Amino acid sequence: MINARENMGGGFASWMATLNGTAHRRALSAFMLLVFAHWAEHIAQAYQVFVLGWARSAAGGLLGLWLPFLATSEVLHFAYNFTLFLGLACLRPGFQGRARAWWTVALVVQGWHLFEHTLLQGQWLAGFYLFGATQQTSILQLWIPRVELHFLYNTVVFIPMLPALFFYRQVHHR
Repeated sequence: MINARENMGGGFASWMATLNGTAHRRALSAFMLLVFAHWAEHIAQAYQVFVLGWARSAAGGLLGLWLPFLATSEVLHFAYNFTLFLGLACLRPGFQGRARAWWTVALVVQGWHLFEHTLLQGQWLAGFYLFGATQQTSILQLWIPRVELHFLYNTVVFIPMLPALFFYRQVHHR
């Protein structure tokens, strides 16, 4: 008789094999759509602040204009960053060579970004703010304002994904 633990492991292993085998290109496309949509939100927010001169509290990206709670929801930001980390980790085995090296760089940077969002989420849940701040504050936010910091984080995670996708495409589109 197969115990539940063995069955779960086989199910997960089978799912990962499919994800990084026959379904990899499709899953990668869906994942990148999510990444681009999130990236567009940060670009729109930066445009609102630095080009249009909006107050940071009013600059919520595109979705934040219609649903303002999205821009301020720590739960949503944490969930997205956790999802991004999982996506990078789960899709990584489908990359080889230089593509995997670049994808790994994005995964490591996203690991730090997720750590920072975990700090923010913990402060939000506890109602206790670190570093004597009056609101949730991440470590690098001590030196870089939040709009710029999250734009920077998303840029630094996104940039290594580009050569990863380039090298991936060279292998998988021959």
